[in-house]
Amino acid sequence: MTDAISFEVPWARTDKFDPPEVFRTLREERPLARMVYPDGHVGWIVSSYELVREVLSDPRFSHSSEIGHFPVTHHGQVVPNHPKIPGMFIHMDPPDHTRYRRMLTGEFTVRRANRLAPRAEALAAEQAEVLRRQGAPADLLAHYARPFVLRMLSEVVGLPYDERDRYAHAPTLLHDPDAAMEDAAAAYAEAGAFFDEVIERRRKEPEDDLISRLVAEGQLTTEELRNIVTLLLFAGYETTESALAVGVFALLHHTDQLAEVRAAPQHLDAAVEELLRYLTVNQYDTYRTALEDIELHGEVIKKGDSVTVSLPAANRDPAKFACPAKLDLGRDTSGHVAFGFGIHQCLGQNLARVELRAGLGALLRAFPDLRLAVPADEVPLRLQGSVFAVKKLPVAW
Repeated sequence: MTDAISFEVPWARTDKFDPPEVFRTLREERPLARMVYPDGHVGWIVSSYELVREVLSDPRFSHSSEIGHFPVTHHGQVVPNHPKIPGMFIHMDPPDHTRYRRMLTGEFTVRRANRLAPRAEALAAEQAEVLRRQGAPADLLAHYARPFVLRMLSEVVGLPYDERDRYAHAPTLLHDPDAAMEDAAAAYAEAGAFFDEVIERRRKEPEDDLISRLVAEGQLTTEELRNIVTLLLFAGYETTESALAVGVFALLHHTDQLAEVRAAPQHLDAAVEELLRYLTVNQYDTYRTALEDIELHGEVIKKGDSVTVSLPAANRDPAKFACPAKLDLGRDTSGHVAFGFGIHQCLGQNLARVELRAGLGALLRAFPDLRLAVPADEVPLRLQGSVFAVKKLPVAW
């Protein structure tokens, strides 16, 4: 056990774009390494592409919230196990996970997401004009990425954007490791109460949105509906907002790559995939727990052992991607795991792709001379927490 690393080591991100250097060493020497979790459990951490996919696709590993050991602290405290929360299917195993996810799969298909593309492009163009009116220098996160993503997601789910003050700050506080726990809990409760209100509105006056369709199906309780809405907002807002803002930051820093995407905007889809791989903003809290003894990479994972997988490390594995530390918008990124892998991979990834394409495309068209307003090393980053993010992104044009 003496070679077990602390859970804090994989948190030690210091570079604005690169995962912690420890992952390079681990991939080469111990792609399946012992790790001491916040509650003292000695489990494992996986850093190679091959092993990450193997763990995430093996049904002998559970994602249930009732067992296992959370690999990071939340607001400085150990995250305890807890019973299943109705509707919160991200921390469930089949058949419960399967039942809930099936209800939502049709809402997030490639076809449906592509039908939303014109609306996403219109909203992005509108938000670009809001940013312009703000005047340079401006914070791209506050005046572009955050409102665009929230507006798009709110429309899809069925949350009134003009009442965003009642729900928008909840996911931000819960994802912010520097926020006070009592503030995050209060915001969470306020958002949940508002979701109940919206659900009742849709029962009386349905609209063309996800909440209305789920209400009409009549298979879910109000509690289940509330928690599904909570999950969709909390999983889809902060992550996509951060991917867009950090993606713009990466392009403005790598000016050669920015010039390439400006010269060939038809290749924006490929550019989005490479940015997803290169940045992998979902960075810390993907883990599974063994339901039985499992042999993996010459080791025996004992029943009850938790295994954390590093998506950023997997997406920087040279066994899968040549020169992985380089941002290369022309590379083949097929198979990246920025959205996870297996049955729990991100349900809303097709919508996220549409938002990222629209958000980047509108910005590049509206501001052909967009640039950082401060040196790259002065852009404030949120290095810890479940989502890698910028705290603000000052830009000029």
